[in-house]
Amino acid sequence: MRNALLDRDVINEPPLQFLRGMGTVFAEFGYLTQDSGNVSYGVQIDNDRYFVKTAGQPDDSRPFLSYLARVELLRNADQIARTCRHPVLPRLYRVIESPSGPLLVYQWLDGELIGVPSTRRDDPESSFQRFRSLPTATIEGCLDMVFDLHNKLAGLGWIAVDFYDGSLIYDFDSGNLGVIDLDSYRQGPFRNEMGRMFGSTRFMAPEEFELGALIDQRTNVFVMGRTALVLMSDGTPNRSAFRGTPATHEVVAKACEPEPSRRYDSLSTFVTAWRAARDV
Repeated sequence: MRNALLDRDVINEPPLQFLRGMGTVFAEFGYLTQDSGNVSYGVQIDNDRYFVKTAGQPDDSRPFLSYLARVELLRNADQIARTCRHPVLPRLYRVIESPSGPLLVYQWLDGELIGVPSTRRDDPESSFQRFRSLPTATIEGCLDMVFDLHNKLAGLGWIAVDFYDGSLIYDFDSGNLGVIDLDSYRQGPFRNEMGRMFGSTRFMAPEEFELGALIDQRTNVFVMGRTALVLMSDGTPNRSAFRGTPATHEVVAKACEPEPSRRYDSLSTFVTAWRAARDV
């Protein structure tokens, strides 16, 4: 039986009040835990769980992004969900309009964020180190899914922005991987209008720091290569630290060339090379 959360298009009350009337709010993620300033909730209705993302309060000026910018990103996330379905993406069930902006009602994903604060990255009990301690084949299988998603997005014209290990949720019990927070992805190619763009330095390409630089699929090739180095190595291109084969290391090293013209020219070419290297 469908519940009211999946049948409403518009509400007149504040999001939290509405959600509490629908079921049990078992988790809240405020602006301090979401850099954008969004406020999100875990909601349980009967035996079903949902992740509901909002723009927060319109008059809350504490977040880095303005309320209007937060709403724009949620609209963008809705557009991405409408154009791309993939096994690692949580399903977007509905968008509900409210006095505080849209509520995006997603499938709830069990698991832990792979990304952790820098102070915990060396902690062997952290989700980051526990993930990196998984068998190499398991990590490579997760990377396959991440690369496949971004290749599909690239085919739809989307360029990843602000992707890092905090965008990855892994369920250590089931082995399921999820990719979240694609709100900042943009249709591209486009020019860097910020200088230092949003994102984690560990994953960003050189052009993401250069005002006016071209941001295109080659930028995302670099980001995917860096993802492999962070999760399968010590974050450097050194062969001795990389847990994959010489063939997969060669692919990742080319993806992470500082000069864009020396990288693979598209995500499709990169993914093809990665898959071939894994089959060696």
